[in-house]
Amino acid sequence: MEDKIGVFICTGYGIAEALDVDALSKVATDECRASFCKTVDSCEGPGLESINDDIRAEGLTKVVVAGISPRRYAQDAFPDGVIVEKIALVEHVVWCQPAGEEDTQMLAEDYLRMYIAKVEKMEPLEPFQPEETIDKSILVVGGGVTGLTAALEAANAGYEVRLVEKSDRLGGWLAKQHKSVPIKPPYRDLEDTGVEDLIAEVQENSRIKVHTSAATSGIVGAPGLFDVTLQSAGNGKSAGDPLDTFRVGAIIQATGWKPTEPRDSLPFGKLDDVIRNVDLEEMVKEHGRITRPSDGKEVKSIAFLQCGGSRAKEHHSYCSSICCLTSLKQALYLRESDDDAKAYIFYEFIRTPGQYEDFYRRVQDDPGVFLTKGEVAGVTRNDDGKLVVTAQNTMPGQEIEVTVDLVVLAAGMKPNSADGEAIRALEDAKVTAVEGDSETQKKLAAEKVEELKGHEGTEILNLAYRQGPDLPTLQYGFPDSHFICFPYESRRTGIYPAGCVRQPQDGLGSREDATGAALKAIQCVEMTSRGEAVHPRAGDKSYPDFFMQKCTQCKRCTEECPFGVLNEDEKGTPLLQATRCRRCGVCLGACPERIVSFKDYSVSAVGAMIKAVEVPDEYDEKPRVLALLCENDAMPALDLVGQHRLPINPFVRVIPVRCLGSVNVVWISEAVSAGFDGVILIGCTYGDDYQCHFVKGSELAVARGDNIKEKLEKMALENERVELHQLQISDYEKLPKIFDDFAEVIDEYGMNPFKGM
Repeated sequence: MEDKIGVFICTGYGIAEALDVDALSKVATDECRASFCKTVDSCEGPGLESINDDIRAEGLTKVVVAGISPRRYAQDAFPDGVIVEKIALVEHVVWCQPAGEEDTQMLAEDYLRMYIAKVEKMEPLEPFQPEETIDKSILVVGGGVTGLTAALEAANAGYEVRLVEKSDRLGGWLAKQHKSVPIKPPYRDLEDTGVEDLIAEVQENSRIKVHTSAATSGIVGAPGLFDVTLQSAGNGKSAGDPLDTFRVGAIIQATGWKPTEPRDSLPFGKLDDVIRNVDLEEMVKEHGRITRPSDGKEVKSIAFLQCGGSRAKEHHSYCSSICCLTSLKQALYLRESDDDAKAYIFYEFIRTPGQYEDFYRRVQDDPGVFLTKGEVAGVTRNDDGKLVVTAQNTMPGQEIEVTVDLVVLAAGMKPNSADGEAIRALEDAKVTAVEGDSETQKKLAAEKVEELKGHEGTEILNLAYRQGPDLPTLQYGFPDSHFICFPYESRRTGIYPAGCVRQPQDGLGSREDATGAALKAIQCVEMTSRGEAVHPRAGDKSYPDFFMQKCTQCKRCTEECPFGVLNEDEKGTPLLQATRCRRCGVCLGACPERIVSFKDYSVSAVGAMIKAVEVPDEYDEKPRVLALLCENDAMPALDLVGQHRLPINPFVRVIPVRCLGSVNVVWISEAVSAGFDGVILIGCTYGDDYQCHFVKGSELAVARGDNIKEKLEKMALENERVELHQLQISDYEKLPKIFDDFAEVIDEYGMNPFKGM
């Protein structure tokens, strides 16, 4: 069926007062040959209903609505099956340009040309539907409080659950605790952990199948289609014995944590009576009393040393969240066992977030608990076998020395995770060290093996992903995710870390975390079954199509994809696992042969937008700058610029891109060839304090800068004609200055010599 393109131009919101709407209509019909064009008073409420009535009545297949920002429309605002593109005439033209000016009119007309050209290249979306039925059951790996809660939440929502625990019993660290800190008002008295009730509830739930003494030896596939193989983890059976195979739709990783090794300056492991907080907890849980490991005598005094390595920058620099609470709790264990017992707590910081501050005050009021800020200078044993703790820089302002029966170090939390990308890099380096093309290559690979050898045998999930068998991790070992906007997500779609494997937290926090992860897993299987993407393009029904006849097996798409979407065969040919895809388009930007496209986002569609701009010749002294802005931070920032009525350079033409990582170098060469005087790319800020919504798109754009320079050099143009910026949405007020500063750079270098060719 031949496409029928309709254009609706809104006259409300000040558009008719600022622009020549009749001239816009002529651009649509006479120049761009739209089949239908109509002006409307509004593109919201009754105005939107009128637009939809006309779409149906005229049989329009593709529509451009020039009015308000696309962000102001609901996802289902227009009829199904109709391709609709929205132009933010209000925010990007009328509110940030002077009314009635020639440049303002030219800007609006260019946007109309650009979006009509785009819809001409777009095709109707057909959601991805695999031949096999999408499975909606959920695998939970880890049987501690997080895993138990996640399994229950998913099961109570009506989903079948498989719960896998490597030990022979459920409960995790919570099952080893004597008591919990109070989690309800008035936050004074220690409480039962409640773990036994939680275990019983899981075991009695008919939707949950529990596998103890088991581990995942292989997970193949993608969301909705994960095939899981279990093997015995020992505990009475031969480790590695096959146990079961089954399919699930999503995975929750709740593999918990392990205690850190205390810092070297403290005599842990050298003096028997210097133990960790986890050792004391297990002692009280098992024996109901506190004794000295050296001689079994009853303990009457304890020195608790906070941040036992957890805050040493070179050792373990982040706070583990619960260490202070644990020491306060364990001080009460001692005091409740003996009114004459004494507890001394030495700390750098005391951190008891939220309502736990009330519990902190309750312990402060106990006359048998002494708390002071101070640096522990040493722990020694005296002649009678007791330990002497010396602290400096204390709150009283003098050195303090206390003699105690036991010293307890607040060991921090390390996540039970494995860095899948590092494991893969280790495997690749091992091969290259033996089979490398040169001695230099073999030597470098051998050095890489030595650097990464600590990852040997650390696999947990055992994913069959080209990029590695587990989730990628951050520098501290926590599974990588977008920690600001999407805290439960990992870089493997459909796999959700929760609890202390995601961030340090207490039992209450782990329960809440488990609920969030269960909801994300449910969301994933439901959206996958409809052929839709999860965050951040939630509901997107597009997916990448690869024209494999032109593939050169360069592996850039498989290596650069942030989400491990692509496996590869022995020749390096990419193998698409479509339900893993987040629709970021990084593969589109990576491919030098331009074989990747989406039906609604492609090299040709963006190229058509670039070529649709009317570029004045150099004698008009009206430069043109192409701005490629990521849709997650930069484009919303541009909306805010308009909403705050900030003036913006009228010579800039903005095209939204899914991610800076999706920018193909050919767009820059096409822009320069079309006469644009410069190109500016603006994406999400990245680094320790912020993240690209697609994890590494902005960084990839920086890394591809050499390709851009090479293109410009071939065209004998200055590198300064292309700039790259990162921008947080909250820094929207910086955007006009970024454009103005770049315009000054272009003015300095002069007009593009290709203009008019």
